[in-house]
Amino acid sequence: MWKELPILLAISIVIALIVRSFILQSFWIPSGSMENTLQRGDRVLVNKLVYRFTEPARGEVIVFKAPMEWRSNPEDEDFIKRVIAVGGDTVSYSAEEEAISVNGQPLEETSYVYTNPDTGVTDLPSRDNFEFTVTVPDDRLWVMGDHRSASGDSRENYLRNGHDVAGATIPVDAVVGHAIMIVWPLDRVTWLSTPETFDDVPDPSGTKATVK
Repeated sequence: MWKELPILLAISIVIALIVRSFILQSFWIPSGSMENTLQRGDRVLVNKLVYRFTEPARGEVIVFKAPMEWRSNPEDEDFIKRVIAVGGDTVSYSAEEEAISVNGQPLEETSYVYTNPDTGVTDLPSRDNFEFTVTVPDDRLWVMGDHRSASGDSRENYLRNGHDVAGATIPVDAVVGHAIMIVWPLDRVTWLSTPETFDDVPDPSGTKATVK
């Protein structure tokens, strides 16, 4: 038995490395950019295999390798945001309606956009009521944090980089995986589901998209 123990230990380590590299990995949340959905100190479980068979979908929370110009610290490469629009979509914000729309369909975002727990005030969908209309290039994603007033995301980079759409979006192949669950702390364990508002978004041609 004792002779077999090192072999079993080595096999266990190899399996753990394979799972972490290709299937599942946990990530620690260091900032408040996805509050209140994700809190500082949460750990989320990320499915790294799913996007080998399908594309990221609107509403999903993803981990991705951030473009260098998005990073305040070059070593902070893994970002977590919500996919708002995918390649071919037109995403816009109307200050009058105070709503982000995708392909002309306004999103009802109150279920996930940040609300200050002390004041009860919910963030504007676009910080400072900044209006924009952007068509997302093929094979790229428009992503935003749920804490709109404290997120370095597509909206911020679109504004900061002179309305450069490529600089404001991320390539699909930069996506690490789909964040599917909060696994720590124990009192916050929950699945990260896709908000129902994205079910009503039509595809770019105007036809209602098929829900996955």
